[in-house]
Amino acid sequence: MKIDRRFTKTGESPYQTIPFSTRSSEIRNPDGSAVFYQDNILAPEHWSQLAVDILAQKYFRKAGVPQFDDQGHPILTDKGNQQLGGEHDARQVFHRLAGCWTEWGTTHHYFDTPEDAAAFKDELSFMLAWQMAAPNSPQWFNTGLHFAYGLSGPSQGHFYVDPNTHRVKQARNAYERPQVHACFIQS
Repeated sequence: MKIDRRFTKTGESPYQTIPFSTRSSEIRNPDGSAVFYQDNILAPEHWSQLAVDILAQKYFRKAGVPQFDDQGHPILTDKGNQQLGGEHDARQVFHRLAGCWTEWGTTHHYFDTPEDAAAFKDELSFMLAWQMAAPNSPQWFNTGLHFAYGLSGPSQGHFYVDPNTHRVKQARNAYERPQVHACFIQS
């Protein structure tokens, strides 16, 4: 595929023109007690509170994410291991999704050039930030957790078609080949 840039420029962050702000999200019971609270959420400034709430409460990965300080240095535990926690910045999610889709496309030779792959990633990141594109919920939940954070776990019955043999195989783990689709049948 040849990917033309419409919203981004080569060598610049796809978020160059998008202001981000610090937000919080909470769910309260009728009696006022807190069910969920997260502060220090970085999200595009133009996002509604509802969009921030859905991102924080539903789509942020809550555990297993390497933590970094404001300068991008790993935060270490007392034992010298990298501290793990949850996602807190919308850009982490955009990178997880667009980066993983780009890696899959590169692996399967979808892009004409590496520049097309980079344009694909940047353009999708921009469109996610501006809510011009939005995948279904299983994509937000599951895509890119292995790609971005190296998460792995039991396959839990996940199967895929091997692109080389065209045979159905059981996935080695749930995060390398996650379930990224859903079907809702109402009757």
